[in-house]
Amino acid sequence: MASFAPARAPAYRTAQPQQAPRRATRPRRSAQTAATPRVAGGVLWIVVVAALLAGIVALNVAVLRLNVQVEQLDRQQEELAAKRDALQTELSTAAAGGRVESAAIRGLGLVTPVSTRYLELKPPRR
Repeated sequence: MASFAPARAPAYRTAQPQQAPRRATRPRRSAQTAATPRVAGGVLWIVVVAALLAGIVALNVAVLRLNVQVEQLDRQQEELAAKRDALQTELSTAAAGGRVESAAIRGLGLVTPVSTRYLELKPPRR
């Protein structure tokens, strides 16, 4: 009689997922060394922005002081203009013809002329 030996089934491989080709990678830095430059850069930016803001504030304070000085000078200019106008009015009042004539009659004892006489002076001949 013939005997049959169990036939061996071909071995199947289980499908393995294909891996992407590996890229050349840099060695990883430790967490401490990677965080240090970022923190230092952030602190540097904060210092730069703070310095710029301080400059802007200082500039605004300087402009404010100059505006206060300009207002004071404008006020002083208006006061001086008013004083000048008052002095001009006083001068024109004091220099009026009638006032000068009455002051001359009262204070110096001069008299009003009856008639006006004009003299023509000729230069001497040489």
